[in-house]
Amino acid sequence: MIHEELSGKIIGAAMEVLNQLKPGLDEKLYERAMMMELKRAGHVVAVQNSFPVFYRGELIGNLVPDLIVDNAVIVDPKVVACFTETHVAQMIGYLNITGLDLAILINFKNARLEWKRVLRSQAREEKPQPDLHV
Repeated sequence: MIHEELSGKIIGAAMEVLNQLKPGLDEKLYERAMMMELKRAGHVVAVQNSFPVFYRGELIGNLVPDLIVDNAVIVDPKVVACFTETHVAQMIGYLNITGLDLAILINFKNARLEWKRVLRSQAREEKPQPDLHV
């Protein structure tokens, strides 16, 4: 699994944040608390870094992921009823633009933390496939 140890630490930090703040607050509050908790644990956390998006060589705008942990994993705190295909598609777009391989959606809506790992399609393809012709 890609970034398994770091993923576990990020999810552990999210659990701590949810235990302290409780569910149902604004996403930005959880984002700030996640940044604080991850930095306290010794991680490098980039907040709201802007990544340029080009079309045919021309800048058309910027993507701004909420958090990037240790220059390896995008973290997107949410307060939603459930994750949707739109959330996953947004993370895939962020992964493609940043060149990172893993994003974690974290939902702080309920008393039980929910999360979803999203992999960049190229990262999935790099996994060795079994030879079925043996």
